[in-house]
Amino acid sequence: MPPTFHIENFGCRAARADGEAIASLLRSSGAAESVPAESDVVIVNTCSVTAEADREARAYIRRAHRLNPAARIIATGCYAQRAPEELAAINGVSAVIGNSHKALAPGIALSMAKAPVRLPHEHNGLIQIQARRAEEALQVVLADDTFAHSFLEEAPILPGAQTRPNLKIQEGCSNRCSFCVIPQTRGNSRSLPAKSILSHVQNFVDAGGNELVLSGINLGRWGRDLDPGQSDSRTLAALLRTIFEQTSLSRLRLSSIEPMDWDRDLIALMSEYGGRLARHAHLPLQSGSDSVLRRMHRRYRPWHYAEKVSALLRAAGPVLTLGADVMVGFPGETDREFEETYDFIREIPFGYLHLFPFSARPGTRAWTLHAESPVPSAMVNERMTALRALAAEKARIHRAQFAGSALDAITLRTQPALTNANRTSALTENFLPVELAGRLAANQLIRIRVNGFAEDGTLLATSAAATPSASRPHSEPLSQIRLEPAL
Repeated sequence: MPPTFHIENFGCRAARADGEAIASLLRSSGAAESVPAESDVVIVNTCSVTAEADREARAYIRRAHRLNPAARIIATGCYAQRAPEELAAINGVSAVIGNSHKALAPGIALSMAKAPVRLPHEHNGLIQIQARRAEEALQVVLADDTFAHSFLEEAPILPGAQTRPNLKIQEGCSNRCSFCVIPQTRGNSRSLPAKSILSHVQNFVDAGGNELVLSGINLGRWGRDLDPGQSDSRTLAALLRTIFEQTSLSRLRLSSIEPMDWDRDLIALMSEYGGRLARHAHLPLQSGSDSVLRRMHRRYRPWHYAEKVSALLRAAGPVLTLGADVMVGFPGETDREFEETYDFIREIPFGYLHLFPFSARPGTRAWTLHAESPVPSAMVNERMTALRALAAEKARIHRAQFAGSALDAITLRTQPALTNANRTSALTENFLPVELAGRLAANQLIRIRVNGFAEDGTLLATSAAATPSASRPHSEPLSQIRLEPAL
């Protein structure tokens, strides 16, 4: 009987890509994915961007141990890197593997499941050593600041459990935003060589994949650390052009990219390859106040951000879905600074916002700023409420323009309840969720026609070749719908 595992992912797309890579390597080594209650090993891929993320990880570990006391629990990810001792102290944790050693996680997991370690890996000797430690020791804790074993680049990227898998091509961040713990938890920026990326993309295409998401911790900085002898492509724009020219990948989507990394060449690709390069851009904003951005040590100002948005809209057109992260309650944020952020957001055609309250992280400059000038919780909650309402209105306006329109989409794996209702989940090329009439297999590129909107803002649609009468009879007029932010 093969060893079984379950992996629970927390955090950003890049973290999810890590989790997908670990799962893929385990499956390719003969392990079977299962539910937590029936797994030999439970891997908890943690986030540590906020105190709440830490709390969620701890709570999940405790639940998993109560549900399956016999399982070996492995904690990995950013929290495991930032505070390995905290996680190691939780009852039931057998190993803590920081991001610095994440490439060793699959081999250690197999060892803890009492399975042979059969992972091809450039550090295979080190895996064997750590695997023996895992068998012999009560607990293994691996985390340091060298990040020598952090890339999982050998994991196959296939259209399997994830219709639109993430290919992480960049790790770490060399910026030093005052609120961010990522340089501590993932190290400086490092890039996967173009040759490896092209190989992954071609394998994905050969396996029948249609949409691939490129992700990274600071994706726009891809290539800048590479030796000129290693790669002809040393900018993200050059890499994308190579992918489009040398592979037949149907659609490539970019995850979050910092505003100032949207250079002229990258923006031009939105026009040249629009559709094949998904017309969806996520630019972290954090604040619309110049003074707050300065305290955050962000590398742009509100007018820079607005200029990038205008350039993207010129290149991609109004079909572009624009998203952003916004932080509320940064230390010292005054009423006037919040109003500047609110007014700035009101003027930008966002399709969705990820809103979150400031959370002080130990070891950052903002930890000290928070101690000196905290924003009261009641005030943060009030500001969050105001921005949620604004975000909902922005989302409603953006989606309303597509009523009656035809859009390109990809079908997704659909939950049984929706399948039983003769519906299919899909995602448009410009990143809008769709509920489609009829049952379609996942990973199909289709043309849809938008006929209405669900209460949560999901587009209700039919195949463009179908008649509108096939759509759900209880579709409501858009004017009666209130959309919540796409969080």
